[in-house]
Amino acid sequence: MKDASPKAVMRSEYRPPAYLTETTRLTLDINDGSTEVTSRLQIRKRQSDEAAGPLLLDGQDLELVSVHVDGQELSGNEFQADADTLSIFSVPDACEVRIVTRIKPEQNTALEGLYKSGSMYCTQCEAEGFRKITYYQDRPDVLSKFTTTIIADAKTYPVMLSNGNPIEDTTVGARRSVTWEDPFPKPSYLFALVAGDLALMTDTFTTLNGRQVELRIYSEPHNIDQCEYAMGALKRAMRWDEEVFGREYDLDIFMIVAVEDFNMGAMENKGLNIFNTSCVLASPDTAIDAAYKRVEAIIGHEYFHNWSGNRVTCRDWFQLSLKEGFTVFRDAEFTSDMHSRTVKRIQDVAFLRSVQFAEDRGPLAHPVRPDSYIEISNFYTTTVYEKGAEVVRMLHRCVGAEGFRKGSDLYFERHDGQAVTTEDFVAAMEDANAVDLHQFRRWYQQAGTPVVKVTTFWRDDTFVLELQQSCPPTPQQTDKQPFHIPLELGLLTREGQELVDGALQIETSARVERRGSSLLVHCQDSAHRVVFKGLAHEPIVSMLRGFSAPVRVDFPRDAETLALLAVRDSDGFARWDALQSLLLAEIGKLQSGAAVSDLVVGLFADLLGHALTASDAEQQSLLREMLTLPTEDYLFEQFDVCSCGAGDVVDVDGLCDARATLKSTLAERLQPTWQALYEANAASGKYVPDATGMARRGLRNLAMSYLATTLSGDALRQFLLSHLEAADNLTDRLAALQEISYSDVFADRQSTLDAFYQRWQQESLVVNQWFTVQSASPVNDASALLALEKHPAFDLRNPNRVRALFGVFGLKNHRNFHASNGSGYEYLADKVIQIDGSNPQIAARLLTPLTRWRRYDVERQALMSKALNRISEREGLSKDVYELVSKSL
Repeated sequence: MKDASPKAVMRSEYRPPAYLTETTRLTLDINDGSTEVTSRLQIRKRQSDEAAGPLLLDGQDLELVSVHVDGQELSGNEFQADADTLSIFSVPDACEVRIVTRIKPEQNTALEGLYKSGSMYCTQCEAEGFRKITYYQDRPDVLSKFTTTIIADAKTYPVMLSNGNPIEDTTVGARRSVTWEDPFPKPSYLFALVAGDLALMTDTFTTLNGRQVELRIYSEPHNIDQCEYAMGALKRAMRWDEEVFGREYDLDIFMIVAVEDFNMGAMENKGLNIFNTSCVLASPDTAIDAAYKRVEAIIGHEYFHNWSGNRVTCRDWFQLSLKEGFTVFRDAEFTSDMHSRTVKRIQDVAFLRSVQFAEDRGPLAHPVRPDSYIEISNFYTTTVYEKGAEVVRMLHRCVGAEGFRKGSDLYFERHDGQAVTTEDFVAAMEDANAVDLHQFRRWYQQAGTPVVKVTTFWRDDTFVLELQQSCPPTPQQTDKQPFHIPLELGLLTREGQELVDGALQIETSARVERRGSSLLVHCQDSAHRVVFKGLAHEPIVSMLRGFSAPVRVDFPRDAETLALLAVRDSDGFARWDALQSLLLAEIGKLQSGAAVSDLVVGLFADLLGHALTASDAEQQSLLREMLTLPTEDYLFEQFDVCSCGAGDVVDVDGLCDARATLKSTLAERLQPTWQALYEANAASGKYVPDATGMARRGLRNLAMSYLATTLSGDALRQFLLSHLEAADNLTDRLAALQEISYSDVFADRQSTLDAFYQRWQQESLVVNQWFTVQSASPVNDASALLALEKHPAFDLRNPNRVRALFGVFGLKNHRNFHASNGSGYEYLADKVIQIDGSNPQIAARLLTPLTRWRRYDVERQALMSKALNRISEREGLSKDVYELVSKSL
């Protein structure tokens, strides 16, 4: 690295703030080209001796105009300002600090702090963006009551919003001043401001205690008609949180603003949530079925943060999973209750195994509660969020639904208005349920994915289950202590009869609980033996029901047993999981030159038969998941050995080819049934984003994808164009467009893509999808993406466009990103370097696929590490990119 290495922040070095900021009064005077920010801070020392030292305030990219303490302007020798800090040397025990700064939001391309998106001003302050607005103790354990005044041109910015409730609104000449007051103390990362010419959708919600809350969703005028679904989702989330967690909303107004240029999905600022448009807008023509569910889930997630994140927040950023893991769990439960619990579980686990498991085994592996970071933005990871949610889910499983509610009630009661730690959360669960969770805390402390090795023995009437746990070494953590793993399992006869009942005899050193027809085995030692006696026949084990713990299971089983579980297991997740294991084994055989087995074809024939006769959306959705082959990134993470025997290495071309062979074989041998499924699920009315419609569209579009592999020439063209042109919604249109984009034999491929763009070019969300289907297409290599970059609709400053083109290429276009000549790696490295100077957060997120370079063959390793080294040699590299590259290399 050419620049001096940035210093890491260590969790062990945490110290409480020496000063409290009790109230914060902000005035932002917005003028085109420059905004003047005046802050009046009521400061009080924690202790009244000299040990407190100078008052240190964080600040970046600020022009300092003046500093006053108790009305007296300070001279140059009474304070010092450098690139990151304002130090005020002599501060009374209690005082008012007044600071005036100037900023240029129009030039803020990093989209942190106050910036301009189109014609509106907006903010993003988590994690450390507030320091780009004014000098402040920009840390989550400094909670202050905010009053914010916004001054701007009344005609240009008729909407001026901030946290809390409005208390004053005056206009003098062309300038308007609006003041908002938030009665709840909050850290600076939850501050929000929006000023623009926005359209408004309103509604009301009446809490269970009879209090009426005004609901507002703001967007640019041309998008406001796409906010209706989000409003309904918000009301469902508010009611659900009252009924399930007992949490009622606490302000008079709840606001959401949709923003085109936003680094993240959404932000839970107190009372004023700011959303990426992709996470709040939805209409039949602009959102696919999955996007409707995503909008509902993210609306819920950000709203739920009002308690799990805002009313109770993090002591420091190492505790990020305290709010994010808990809230991801809460939004997953919300989605499960609104839709299919089994399908939601399957989709979450597929994502976890594809993405988080890869993170756990790579150079960037870290515990759910990290020990250090250079740039905190790099730790908004699947480990902190999704694995953190799995840790909370295990707590829920260990203490039960009623016990978890008691624990969460105690947590909110104890810590309302405080900044706390994951330890405080676990302690509340312990105290509410009188349980010992000492060992369970290792899930927050240790990195890596545990492996549970399962061995079985059968003799006479006795069945023995041996369970051994281990966890591979990860950076800075070589030796791991045993985790507390709640392992849910069932025992079945070959006919599918459940054997777990009150009469089952069990002998084991492990703690075992009966949960309906399942057993919950608490694996807390390195090895356990569970003995079952009095059985007439050797049982079949249904392992890891409901994905009861985020572990890998090493449990070899023959194809016949897996096929039986896929059809007869009573646990929907376990059925899907057994099928995944069977398909992984089948793809492994195909890599070695074998043909697709009759067993797999027969199993798919049975599943298709069930799909044709299934009458309810729950079963149809589950069958759709089961009939969908594992994605390539799922295969890359689940396969440990390539066909060439090179060890723990991904065989990119071999796995892609084997998956394609399996799909085409299933399509050809079952073509009449796929055709019947396609026809049986034709649209029967107007598009409705409900469970029934989503299930039918899911099955029909899946059948279309299989059928397309059996066609060529005019037959393929007519089939896909007919599907595309008949569609009355984006779900169906995009399914056909993806098949067209992915096909190297579709004659009018480019002209069809161009025509689609011409029709939908005014809809930004649709254009994002148009870029995505092309960047993910195996037909398009890096040179094709260079051409797409020149398209007039592509904007390098817009994070959604960048993710759609560059991000998708690295994560989904495996054949071309991993091209043997290294062109894909060089292309992505070019983009990281290009974007790092303007938006380091987005640049760092693009890096992810390159950081996994050790997973590939020697030739690709050399090419990927070369690309990483080229990035590392750049002058002025951001902390965001520096941290990821240095750790990867």
